[in-house]
Amino acid sequence: MSGHSKWANIKHRKGKQDAQRAKIFTKLGKEIIVAAKAGGGNPDTNARLKVVIQKARAANMPMDNITRVIQKATGELAGVNYEEMTYEGYGPGGAAVMLDIMTDNRNRTAGDIRHLFSKYGGNLGESGCVNWMFKKKGVITINKEDLTKTYDDLMEIALEAGAEDMSEEDDSFIITCSWEDFEGVEQSVREAGVIPSASEVTMIPENTVRLEGEEAVKMLKLMDVLEEHDDVQDVYSNFDIDDEILNNQ
Repeated sequence: MSGHSKWANIKHRKGKQDAQRAKIFTKLGKEIIVAAKAGGGNPDTNARLKVVIQKARAANMPMDNITRVIQKATGELAGVNYEEMTYEGYGPGGAAVMLDIMTDNRNRTAGDIRHLFSKYGGNLGESGCVNWMFKKKGVITINKEDLTKTYDDLMEIALEAGAEDMSEEDDSFIITCSWEDFEGVEQSVREAGVIPSASEVTMIPENTVRLEGEEAVKMLKLMDVLEEHDDVQDVYSNFDIDDEILNNQ
C-alpha cells in the first residue's frame, strides 16, 4: 500500500494548490446525484449522501450548490441522469487499476477510457479482473503539524471508535477502518478536536506491484489523465514507486 498511499497524499497536497474548482465541483455533483437518487435527498437518513456532502464541504463547495444538485436528483429541478459503473484494467508493468465511473453516455466513456489505457501502456480489462485485489476501507489522514493530541491519545481515540490501524507516513498519520465504521471513526476524531487533512472511503490494494524507470513514469501519467477525465470519479491502483519519482510528477 505504501506507494499508492504516498501518491494519494501527494495528490491531496497538489489539489490544494492547483485544483480546478469547477471540475472538482462537477465530479462531486455527480456523486451527490447518484447518492440522492439511490437513498433519497435527506442526509440524516441517507448515510452515503451524508458522507458525500461532507466531502463536498471539505472541498469548499457552497451549500447552495449542494442543495441544487440534491433537488435535481430528487426531481425538484430538471437534471441529468448518470449511470454508475466500475472499469478495471492493467497499467504499465501489470499494475492493477480500478475506476469508479459516473457517466451519461456509456459508449463515449468506454471509448475514451480504452484509448487512455492504450496510450499510456496499459489495457482495459474485463469486469472482475482486478477488483479482488482491493478491499473497501475508510482512510483518514492527519497532518502531523495539525495534531493537537499525542500520537498515543489519537490512536486510543481511533481504536475505541472502531479503527483497525493507525500508521505513520512522512508528515502524516493514517487511520484505517472498515468502510462501515468510517463515519463513526471520523466523527470521533473530529469531536476530539483533530481535523483531518483528507478523509474518504477508498479501495486499498492487498498487495503491490513494484514499478521502476519508464514504467513508473508512464503509470503516473496514466493516473493523471484518468483522474482528469470528467467521467472518472476515483482511480485506484496497487503500484509501488520510489518517492523520488512520485515527488517529481
